[in-house]
Amino acid sequence: MTNPKEAAPKATGHTQRGQCSKRLSILDAAAEVFCREGFAGASIDEIAVEAGVSRQTIYNHYREKETLFTAVVEDVMNRTNASLFSILATFPGTPGNLEDDLTAFAVRLTKNCLCNQDGKILRKLVQSEGERYPQLFEGWRKHGPGRIGTALAALFARLSHGGALQMDDFDLAARQFLALVNADLQMLMLFGESPTAEQLDNAARNAVHTFLRAYSAPAANPATRLPMRADSDPRRTGQA
Repeated sequence: MTNPKEAAPKATGHTQRGQCSKRLSILDAAAEVFCREGFAGASIDEIAVEAGVSRQTIYNHYREKETLFTAVVEDVMNRTNASLFSILATFPGTPGNLEDDLTAFAVRLTKNCLCNQDGKILRKLVQSEGERYPQLFEGWRKHGPGRIGTALAALFARLSHGGALQMDDFDLAARQFLALVNADLQMLMLFGESPTAEQLDNAARNAVHTFLRAYSAPAANPATRLPMRADSDPRRTGQA
């Protein structure tokens, strides 16, 4: 007699790849619909049409709309965090031309983490559903923005200990750097616009220039020193 367990067909690699592809299609489509319509306005039928699958396929994978929404948020957060820490790995480790190097880093950060599609989706979901699902976005706040601040503080501490920067509170400096980088882009992103390459570069340069005016070690960046008043120059007052 045949053992039913032995007779059960095994999932092939092709079947598994197909299921994975469907799951990704559902998540991508659901992210777009939730972002556009909000949780309450989004329908499983609309997501199914956009994903190119049946509504039953969605229910087979995620059981209900709330489970799907949770999966979407987690998927976008995971990609956002992976991108974020990939960019952090490119932080300038040596003084070099610090203003240019920090500007290039700030451009990469805004372009690939804040202004890309995942960044836009996550920002919209936080704005529209953060109050409804605070516990869901709390994990992102701690492991996304919370961790980037901590990581940046450590990187600035390294530059400071090397003499390129002069700062007492590294966590404060990290928060200020991020705030300056976002300053010129906030209104654009609030209305869903995508900054141009020129706008990204200008925003980064403004941010880094202001940041270094506050934190450059005098010997590391003489250009940031305030000009000497004429009446304080001993050569002009006969005190030499």
